Amino acid sequence: MRQRESDGTPSKLSVRTVADQLECACVSRGRRREFSQYDYYRRGVTIDQALIIRGLIGAVAAGIITGWARQRGSLTASGQWAAFFMGVIVTAVGWPWAALLIAFFLTSTALTRWRAQEKLQYTRATLPQSTERTATQVFANGGAFMLLAVASAQSGNFWWVLAGTGALAAASADTWSTEIGTLFGAAPRSILTWRPITRGMSGGISVPGTVAGLAGSLCIAALATFAIPGFGWRMTVAATLGGFVGCLGDSALGAGWQSRRWCDRCGEWTERRVHPCGYRTAHRRGFVWMSNDLVNALATLIGAIAAVAVGRLLKP
Repeated sequence: MRQRESDGTPSKLSVRTVADQLECACVSRGRRREFSQYDYYRRGVTIDQALIIRGLIGAVAAGIITGWARQRGSLTASGQWAAFFMGVIVTAVGWPWAALLIAFFLTSTALTRWRAQEKLQYTRATLPQSTERTATQVFANGGAFMLLAVASAQSGNFWWVLAGTGALAAASADTWSTEIGTLFGAAPRSILTWRPITRGMSGGISVPGTVAGLAGSLCIAALATFAIPGFGWRMTVAATLGGFVGCLGDSALGAGWQSRRWCDRCGEWTERRVHPCGYRTAHRRGFVWMSNDLVNALATLIGAIAAVAVGRLLKP
């Protein structure tokens, strides 16, 4: 965006000027301006300067955090680059978004590594034995959040902010429920049929895992309350419920549509292509193209949509 100086040369609009125009536009439509990311910047700092500053700081911070995670065995090489890219983009969009992403990454990494060997033993026959996140897994959990953050910056619409928070809350809820449920949910049941299923199989729920999922969603929503101006208690409730619905949606998709494989030698259901016995498994249920990563990505979209829906219901 440019305006003309008195001598006819173009100059960049300051962030404050953009914010003032957004506020005037909202008031002229009879709407209350609930949020503007430009409130974070000081008067006189141009949009390009702010983006560059935040992007550079984001690159340094993302490099340090992802490098540490790579050394600790939490990310593969591709996962490190994906997380670095996401960190730079999200930080360039705004500091509150960066705070939410860092909180999600650190809590999820800590929970994944907590008693990791014990969890691997529980899921040895059902899940691939790795705690390292690939690029596909990184984008499956945080891709929607990143895109919605960019959309909120471009539009200035508060509903995009709520949608982004709901998407990340869903990813957090799913991670917390999976990690806690695997450890303490001794007898998970299918969310669709309520029949007992093997621990670690997608689609299963348990009381400890369900409570942990709600707590994981609340963690992100509560942080957004303090980090994002105008994110009041109604939006906190909406993001929490939206994230929790996304977590339940993940379980439903996992139970009904996700690819399930069968080991003929052991007579067991699994998500591994090669069973621990060494026998190659075969696809038997669900859609062969519906992977766990795709289910996770869809769950974040469900969380985003549910958060906005609840937010509109609670809107005064």
